[in-house]
Amino acid sequence: MKKQALILAVLLPFLAKGQSSNFTLTGKIGHLNAPAKVYIDYMDFKDNGGNHEDSATVVNGTFTFSGNINGVGTARMALSHNGEGKQYAVYVGDVIYFYFGKEKVVISSKDSLSNAVFTGSKVYNEFVAYNREIGGTIMELTKNANLAYNAATPEQQKDSLFMAGLNKQFHDKVAERAKNQLLFARKHPASDFALVGLSEGLTFEKRPEELQPIFAGLSESLRNSKKGKDVDMRIKSITLTTKGAKAPVFKMNDVDGNPVSLASLKGKLVLLEFWASWCSPCRAENPNLKKQYELYKSKGFEILAVSLDKDKAKWKEAIAQDGLPWLHVSDLKGWGNEAGALYGITAVPAGFLIDKEGKIIGNDLRGEKLNAKLAELLGQ
Repeated sequence: MKKQALILAVLLPFLAKGQSSNFTLTGKIGHLNAPAKVYIDYMDFKDNGGNHEDSATVVNGTFTFSGNINGVGTARMALSHNGEGKQYAVYVGDVIYFYFGKEKVVISSKDSLSNAVFTGSKVYNEFVAYNREIGGTIMELTKNANLAYNAATPEQQKDSLFMAGLNKQFHDKVAERAKNQLLFARKHPASDFALVGLSEGLTFEKRPEELQPIFAGLSESLRNSKKGKDVDMRIKSITLTTKGAKAPVFKMNDVDGNPVSLASLKGKLVLLEFWASWCSPCRAENPNLKKQYELYKSKGFEILAVSLDKDKAKWKEAIAQDGLPWLHVSDLKGWGNEAGALYGITAVPAGFLIDKEGKIIGNDLRGEKLNAKLAELLGQ
């Protein structure tokens, strides 16, 4: 009896693990072998059950991932063909973004993830139909813009007017895509991708009077999901953070655990800067911020930097490496940062210039635009 109990105790974790998996992603990419490796990051996009990471070595072109999601999962999958590692695969190499469900999905291609065909996934087919209706993915629009640039002659590539035209074409298509996303949300209020479209589209559409009715028209289950509540808060944050609005106040701990309140900075011109140690564009702006801080700190200029880091050591290391002398706070919740949610932050860097009375007088000013505004306000 004891022996049987012991065997059962050993087997239970494995049985539980097998029972907990409600999806599989099986890949067949040519005949690749080690050191080729596939990396995946995925999460339930409505219930926000946390981000999951996994990796698999490719054996004769095949790999498999399995796990558990509550609803629809959103994933990033990257293939390192020659063992370059995850960072290279994600930012330089072979990478795809997709949605999937509680399904047995097969991903197959002769050579790469980027050319892969998906079978066995109703959710993926809905994702394809959604992208067809809104005008393609951002990656497709970017790829087409790059193709247009590469097709230009060397003379055209040096022509500022020609390049401005290409840039306008790209941004016009992105803006049109955002409008189509909101239209999709209106037309398909029960679709999971209505929430995706509204979430992405509101980044470009800043009129809450238009966005709120679209959100209200979504199905109750979508509105009450974690993603739905986040979208509702972001719509409300647009009203809260428009130019001329009173800046929403918050309190958050600095690197030493001491609370810092935005309200305590009333009487100063404050740049509320959202950033992260892993954000290259954020850190590229730091030298300019340092210069402006030195110029105007004696005239009442302050920077309150809110980090969207999760790792405190990396956050502190970035502050030290870049030599940033201003105020720093974080709750170390990453994209779940409470101040970030209050201000509707979906990308970094993002900044708000707040006057001495606590009103927002500028959004996303950086580089020369920030410098000119500071000179106008404090340069006398």
